[in-house]
Amino acid sequence: MLAAETTAPPMSEASSHRSFFRDSGWLMIANIAGGVLMWAVHLLNRFIAPGQYGSFGTFLAVVMVLPTIPLQMVMAQQTARALAHQRERELSGIIRFLLGLTTLAWLLGAVLVLVFQRAILAQWRMTDPVGLWVTLVVVLFSLWMPMFWGVLQGKQDFLWLGWSMMSNGIGRVVVAALAVMVLGAGAAGMMTGVLLGLAVALALGAWETRGLWLGPAIRFDRASLLRQILPLALAFLGFQILFTADTIFVKSYFKPATVDFYVSAGTMSRALMWLVLPLASVMFPKLVHSSAKGQKSNLLGLVLLGTAGLGVASALGLSLLGPWVVGIIYKAAYIPVASKILPWYVSAMVPLAVANVLLNDLMARPASKLWPALGVFAVSVAYLITLTQIHPTLIHLTPEDGLVLVLKLMGGFNLLLLLVCAAVTAIKKQADQAPPTYC
Repeated sequence: MLAAETTAPPMSEASSHRSFFRDSGWLMIANIAGGVLMWAVHLLNRFIAPGQYGSFGTFLAVVMVLPTIPLQMVMAQQTARALAHQRERELSGIIRFLLGLTTLAWLLGAVLVLVFQRAILAQWRMTDPVGLWVTLVVVLFSLWMPMFWGVLQGKQDFLWLGWSMMSNGIGRVVVAALAVMVLGAGAAGMMTGVLLGLAVALALGAWETRGLWLGPAIRFDRASLLRQILPLALAFLGFQILFTADTIFVKSYFKPATVDFYVSAGTMSRALMWLVLPLASVMFPKLVHSSAKGQKSNLLGLVLLGTAGLGVASALGLSLLGPWVVGIIYKAAYIPVASKILPWYVSAMVPLAVANVLLNDLMARPASKLWPALGVFAVSVAYLITLTQIHPTLIHLTPEDGLVLVLKLMGGFNLLLLLVCAAVTAIKKQADQAPPTYC
């Protein structure tokens, strides 16, 4: 039996907008600050051996390609819905169930990685397994952390979500700097910094949400949960593949020095997403809560406008100032190649950022069906297949032209994702406005 709902008076439009801009402003500050701190780790590329930075970028890409975004969005959705309907005990059971499920999946994956460790290292042109071992623990923490971040996001506790993000950056840069500058470590030492940063952020997120995941739990309908989370998992997994998979393929196809150039451009280009992602992050739980309460919201238009404007302005600025920034942060040898590919990289991020807003809006609606998520996931699968088939073409190109080809593919598929999300949004809007029919 569900607890009786109490209907709170809806917030006024002006009050809702003030709340949105306050929350998104703080989260943007926290996201940028945390991102800058995590980005500062890349400054250590000047103090490590050639090829080590590319190895570090590959380890990071393994972490980035994990389904952390789907996990966070699933928990944000379930938390927002549960709190809107006063079903905290069900939520406690769901959180503990998903934590156990991800831990079991990690255990199975870790065993496979250790069994095939030599083949993996050979494919990535590495010899030292320590970085791989550290990355395995990083993977576990990276699966847990979005769960707690999702709960913070779902209950709209953006204050502590922001602090957890920044603590991740602080711990990462401090430990990595000590490992490289004092102990002379390479990629493995930098990944140790990533591990300690995640540990601090994870501890903070777990502590601030302990009232929900440690509270008394009741049984929940697992079939219903699967129906709710499957569209989110597929949709945001597709988004994350388009966001991160390119680095792993570049590591497999190109020489270590070329990968270093690519990772430097990718790090700077993904900084654009630090600026605009908080807008959608704040919008999502508000839309879930409004939909659960049967309230209307016009946040989508504001977030689309803000994301597109900030994304285009940032892309233009980074394209123009890229060579100067590369020269300050990275080694002088990075400037020619990184500067050539940077405009392509940052341009590919803009349609992905706008598509993310539409995707958040689609997945926040209770009437979201599986087919839009399957469409998004199909785009990402087509992208992966295309990446695996371009190696014969890359052989006949210079390294710089080969990297540009990879980025053109990424930009094209990101634009395709935007078109798919826009088409589905238009269809749903038309369906919502259509008058009811009667038999």
